[in-house]
Amino acid sequence: MHIKTPVYHAARDGGQRVDLKMENQQPAGSFKQRGIGALCVEAATAGKTRLVSSSGGNAGMAAAWCARQLGLAIAIVVPETTSPFVVAKLERLGAEVVVHGRVWDAADAHAQSLLDEDTQYIHPFDHPTIWRGHSTMIEEWADQAPKPDSLVLSVGGGGLLQGVLEGLERVGWDDVLVYAVETMGADSLYQSLKTGKRIALDAITSVATTLGARQVSSTVFSSAIRRGVKPLRVTDSQATAACYAFAATHRALVEPACGASLAAAAAGLIDGDRIGVVVCGGCGVNPEQLPAWRDESSPPLHPV
Repeated sequence: MHIKTPVYHAARDGGQRVDLKMENQQPAGSFKQRGIGALCVEAATAGKTRLVSSSGGNAGMAAAWCARQLGLAIAIVVPETTSPFVVAKLERLGAEVVVHGRVWDAADAHAQSLLDEDTQYIHPFDHPTIWRGHSTMIEEWADQAPKPDSLVLSVGGGGLLQGVLEGLERVGWDDVLVYAVETMGADSLYQSLKTGKRIALDAITSVATTLGARQVSSTVFSSAIRRGVKPLRVTDSQATAACYAFAATHRALVEPACGASLAAAAAGLIDGDRIGVVVCGGCGVNPEQLPAWRDESSPPLHPV
């Protein structure tokens, strides 16, 4: 259900090498296609004829794309904050889109109320099959480029982080330092690791709405502690400036959720001579949206 994505070398001043795993090039627009696709295949193999998921973003897009490939019906429950642009994209893929609730939690609860014996629930991030699917990007990476000293990725609910940690262990890259980046206002993992307990945010106030899980998975929180994951935060302005710089340099559009990791790398916050960045992508961006996100007061960032 996913393609092998390239690893590109991004030139940097100062001697630090940056390798970019270009998950934005997946057909559905993000890394989510790996794990979501694996879970959709499991459902089809088990004889399910319909899928239900809850996501106003990349997980929903991946589920809809995979359902179409597998010939399965699918309903995607999205919160009211989901943009008409994303709703239209989901519908073009053949999904039934149900708008319910102001936040993802409410949409997710409604999605689970729609299940029957022929229907498989597709969680956006919290499932072992999803993590195993995401881990395949590290297995690819190990064949494409040398081992990085540090690896940088964005965190929402934590599915990508858990998959990456499992992949690093599988290929023997256990000593790679992992940085988990969030935007302020969508920083549930950062606050959880700093306080030592898994907290739930009162609300998501960041423009990076696809990082908008109020609480990370309990499995991910435990894994992050055990593995010594380094949490980082950037501002919305830094994340959106990084999106703009990335578009100008690499001729590719990504969401602010992805821009968070790019911003951390561009700002020199990552240790090591060779760093890897998961360019996780994003379906909710278009040429009109990108300038609207840009904050002209943001400090310039060296593009990666």
